[in-house]
Amino acid sequence: MLEPAEWEFWDTWMRAQRLLARELDRGLQRDCGISKAEFSVLMTLTGPMRVGELADALAWEKSRVAHLLTRMENRGLVARTEDGATGRRTGIELTAEGRRTAESAVRAHGANIRRLVLDRLTPEQAAAIRAWSEQLTGQS
Repeated sequence: MLEPAEWEFWDTWMRAQRLLARELDRGLQRDCGISKAEFSVLMTLTGPMRVGELADALAWEKSRVAHLLTRMENRGLVARTEDGATGRRTGIELTAEGRRTAESAVRAHGANIRRLVLDRLTPEQAAAIRAWSEQLTGQS
């Protein structure tokens, strides 16, 4: 059973996460005209990939990726590639517009991360959060 102070900590942590996620999402939308999901695709799609590979890399359902890619294709951010032998559309890659959007998004999103998170932490706080995150994700 958690103590009242522990519940208070947890509640504050959860509110902070929601606020941060909301502000970063708004920043991507405002500064780059893309969603967090689209940003994730742009950052993951570094070269031509099969849709299933992209879904695996993102740890998303293939149907979610396929629907998002259709919207991104309609906006000119990605293009489907065809298998030369069968003519089937089997892959996906960034277009020139997608690469420009990705580069712009990295700069804008990075600036928002700096403003909302990194500039507000002491080096000791940042180190503690990093160590805890690595422990939690099994990276340490």
